[in-house]
Amino acid sequence: MDSWERLLLYRKKLILPRIYQVLGWVMWVTYFFAILFLATLVYEHGFMISPVEAKVIRGIYQAVWIVFLLSATIQIIFQRDEEGKKNTFWAWIINVLLYLTLLPVVFKQPDAADEGVFWIWTFFHSHYYRIGILLLYSLLQLSSSLVRLLGRRTNPSLILASSFLVIIFIGAGLLMLPRATCHGISWIDALFTATSATCVTGLVSVDVPSTFTLEGQIIIILLIQIGGLGVMTLTSFFAMFFMGNTSLYNQLVVGDMISSNSLNSLLSTLLYILGFTLAIEGIGMVVIWFSIHDTLGMTLQEELYFAAFHSVSAFCNAGFSTLPGNLGNPAVMQQHNLLFMTVSFLIILGGIGFPILVNLKETLFYYLRYLKWFCVGRSSRFPKQVHLYNLNTRIVLIMTAILLVFGTLAIALYEWNHAFAGMSVTDKWVHAFFNATCPRTAGFTSVGLTTLSTQTLLLMIALMIIGGGTQSTAGGVKINVFAVILLNLWAVIRGANRVTIFHRELSDDSIRRSNAVLMLYLILLFAAIFVMSLLEPEASVMALTFECVSALSTVGSSLDLTPVLSTAGKSVIILLMFIGRVGAFTLLLGLVKQVKKRNYKYPSDNIIIN
Repeated sequence: MDSWERLLLYRKKLILPRIYQVLGWVMWVTYFFAILFLATLVYEHGFMISPVEAKVIRGIYQAVWIVFLLSATIQIIFQRDEEGKKNTFWAWIINVLLYLTLLPVVFKQPDAADEGVFWIWTFFHSHYYRIGILLLYSLLQLSSSLVRLLGRRTNPSLILASSFLVIIFIGAGLLMLPRATCHGISWIDALFTATSATCVTGLVSVDVPSTFTLEGQIIIILLIQIGGLGVMTLTSFFAMFFMGNTSLYNQLVVGDMISSNSLNSLLSTLLYILGFTLAIEGIGMVVIWFSIHDTLGMTLQEELYFAAFHSVSAFCNAGFSTLPGNLGNPAVMQQHNLLFMTVSFLIILGGIGFPILVNLKETLFYYLRYLKWFCVGRSSRFPKQVHLYNLNTRIVLIMTAILLVFGTLAIALYEWNHAFAGMSVTDKWVHAFFNATCPRTAGFTSVGLTTLSTQTLLLMIALMIIGGGTQSTAGGVKINVFAVILLNLWAVIRGANRVTIFHRELSDDSIRRSNAVLMLYLILLFAAIFVMSLLEPEASVMALTFECVSALSTVGSSLDLTPVLSTAGKSVIILLMFIGRVGAFTLLLGLVKQVKKRNYKYPSDNIIIN
């Protein structure tokens, strides 16, 4: 056997390890240049650039472009097909778009007389096109690297918490850029705003319209969108959709994070989450624009920006507004009922949870198929579906309706001739419904909360504690948990040994976890109020309680206490917003070592309760 045959025989031992080693080096270099590109892009748009700096920036962009071209080429040639790393169709599209940036380099500028060819050459020669492709390629590569971290057998709960923490600090740094603010901002206010936006809370320590420039407001709305969807949801989608398959362990972890029922539906679930978000926000934007068109003295561009900002803020349950005084601004208080109703329904849709939206979509498609079968012809028997709505959907929708109706009637009763005095009857009912919806973790305001009665404030505290649905942009203990606790209470009162609803028996695990979540929430809330009373002795107990509940439930409503808090007080509120968004239960699951399941049982005994 000659040397050539021996080389072919042992190619897996001699060649492939070296190839994989080179591929590893290439990936690390790519990650470095992706981070360098993003940092340079931030520097270019966050600071005032001198001509010398502009020249250096162009050089960095050129180097990043060359590295990305080489990296894409090497990965295509030496991709690991046998390990399931094969590129997807969309990954090939991204690579093709990247290679198209070579057209202006290979071919000289055509004659302007040939409009078609000249337009194509100009388009691919555009600086914005190249920057856009480099940005997309950088995000894809970094998303892929983040998802690969899941394969390190790290705790998913800690990964989720860490991802939010990283985005918060990045957002705080971006908000401190000179071009992000009008007159500068302190680090604690930047951190507070970034945390509030990422955790979709809405509490602000500074006035957003007068403090942040257009660039700063765009950063805030991007943080809201990322925080609302979830950092790992976005990165997982990018990695799986564009970069191909990931490991089985990665898919299991991601599936657990988004509550996907099977690995086969993992990507479709991510698509549903992203699709529902963009579709609902787009429709909301159109309706909001229609409701304020030619009424606020804005240009068309300003109206579209206003509509987009408030649509995203409402669906993500953030509660941020570009108007001074939030939606309580006099410019929108009168004759803008469509605006308030649209924002209210966006809050509701964002707060019921993505699994509910998927179930509602499936139900709608079922009725459309039935309608088609009924109208077109009945040549075959229509396959009827008995359980259109699952148990989770029924509980969330019924409880949401009860809380909205009860909240609206109660607020209208207490504020009819108080905070709503001087409004028309229609406006009073609209604002009552709006203020019953916002405590479900949205945080928008239409009237000054300090003008509300004590009874209304107590009701709003209760609504804030309950919050919205699980797997949603809302916070609080979650309406699912609240419903399970009420059902368990009713079963105990009746003397029933099982908790049932809609001919279904709730599992003991669901009941135990619900009680644990509520108890943990109340313990954290009491501790926060106690600490805040020491840090802010001049504030009233009502204001401190309202502020802590609002932060822990990621609501964003305030009795005007946030702007006057000390640095220590703001730090406590920041911590509460973070815990409320990530989930105290999730954090403890990640920090506390889990007990192994035992095959034996201790003898049972009873404790005297009453």
